[in-house]
Amino acid sequence: MLSPRGRTPVVRSARGPCFSGSFQISYGFVYLPDNKGDSMYLSIIGSSGCGKTTLFHAFTGTAGGDRGSTSSVAVVEVPDERLDKLSRIFNPRKTVYGRIEVCDMLSIKEGDMKNEAVPAKQLQQMRASDAFILVLKNFERDLPSDPVNDFHTMLSEFIISDMVQIESRLERIKKQMGKKENTPLEQERIILERCLGHLEQGLPLSSLTLSEGDEKNLRGFQFLSLKPLMVVINCAEDVTGSGETVIAEARHKLGDTTPIIAACASLEAELAGMEPDDRAAFMEEYGVAQSLRGRLISLAYQTLGLISFLTVGEDECRAWPIRNGVCAQEAAGVIHTDLSEKFIRAETVAYDDFISHGDMAACKKAGVWRLEGKQYVVNDGDIMSIRAGN
Repeated sequence: MLSPRGRTPVVRSARGPCFSGSFQISYGFVYLPDNKGDSMYLSIIGSSGCGKTTLFHAFTGTAGGDRGSTSSVAVVEVPDERLDKLSRIFNPRKTVYGRIEVCDMLSIKEGDMKNEAVPAKQLQQMRASDAFILVLKNFERDLPSDPVNDFHTMLSEFIISDMVQIESRLERIKKQMGKKENTPLEQERIILERCLGHLEQGLPLSSLTLSEGDEKNLRGFQFLSLKPLMVVINCAEDVTGSGETVIAEARHKLGDTTPIIAACASLEAELAGMEPDDRAAFMEEYGVAQSLRGRLISLAYQTLGLISFLTVGEDECRAWPIRNGVCAQEAAGVIHTDLSEKFIRAETVAYDDFISHGDMAACKKAGVWRLEGKQYVVNDGDIMSIRAGN
């Protein structure tokens, strides 16, 4: 479960009616993600009245409630049919799915970053996020909607936040350098000034071409406009059947680089609270092919470039999300730092091969079981056991 650092939260816990596993929804403290290898941290953002809190409850399966002036967090387990099947074979003491930690942030409006209206704690939470889910209002209620304008407003707020952060750091670098030469600080100054010039053109850092070294050097700043952004266009119920049209119109105006889906958050929240049979009938009636939760999980994995490798045994069967392209030694470090530092080999077999042959002994006999070294690039669905020294 969640482990807030050094704070005593007010916590409400429950089991969601359509949730695979338990969740915890927490209110009233600054939450920082666990940063464990089996989870990612997503922040839901948007303007007031866009429906982001409703979408949060639809995504997480939590019940709605008055959260006052604080953000709320819940954990979603990532379904994996491969892990389900392996658990039936190994009958482990526990099965552990990948996790998505989801935070519903307070609303942000134009001028909030410039006027420092966003609480420092929320800004800290946003910077700790792996990616953002931006909810855009596309229904008429009380006030007319303008999703394109809302998109650019949020992007502008990110840009302003990053500019303030860079200007502050450059000022400190200037004081630190004085008249003495300091190569690392000079290199930092150069890349930050390049970033600042890009931001001053009204462009997010995600559109700036950066070398691998520059990306590594900037990682610690956790710039908002550099983070992956997914968009959910929140539509009225009567628009659910024409979601592709809504998405096409949005892509025409926002460009092809931002992942976009369309959904009715209120309808999806209602679906999340139903029993499976009732939900299936309801989805068919409204033309909903896949639940919002399923679509958001898939979108997050695609946006962040994630795959999963698997570990199996009588004690535990587990899915470990990693970045696509990670080598075996790095993947071992997701399980435990010692496994990476003392890595020797990775016993590896593809999931499909294991299912085809039935067990490890048969896989070895068929020659599909392998010993891989440090630089082996892990594939989605690889079943791995790490050999490490003492």
